[in-house]
Amino acid sequence: MTNYPKRLIITWGDKMSTPRRRYEISEEEWERVKDMLPPERTGKPGRPCRIDNRTALNAMLWINRSGAAWRDLPERYGKWQTFYDRFRAWSELEVFQQVFEVLASDADMQDLPIDSTSVKVHQSAAGAKKGVKTPMSTKE
Repeated sequence: MTNYPKRLIITWGDKMSTPRRRYEISEEEWERVKDMLPPERTGKPGRPCRIDNRTALNAMLWINRSGAAWRDLPERYGKWQTFYDRFRAWSELEVFQQVFEVLASDADMQDLPIDSTSVKVHQSAAGAKKGVKTPMSTKE
């Protein structure tokens, strides 16, 4: 049985990087948001966190995009409680709101068509059953 490496290291010139996994942010995306996140080392006494902001953000995005519960976070990220605690802290500091506002101001909304032909609704949203009287349909 062959032992495959857990992470493949790819080099481009003098840069080393790992391949991007599903739900993780790209280098370009990271460069845009990294300065908006709280500092990793605050200088406060106590045990420093071993998880960097990029890994924390990728874990939060994985949860958000996959729709899974925090306890189902893949083991490659670490303990789910660590990321949940950081998510709560960032939420209280309104970090996500600030990031959204900055990124939304740069959004190119020119080619974003949304109309009733592209929005699907559930089959039960077609309307009420025939013959059922509602207060609006009664005649005076």
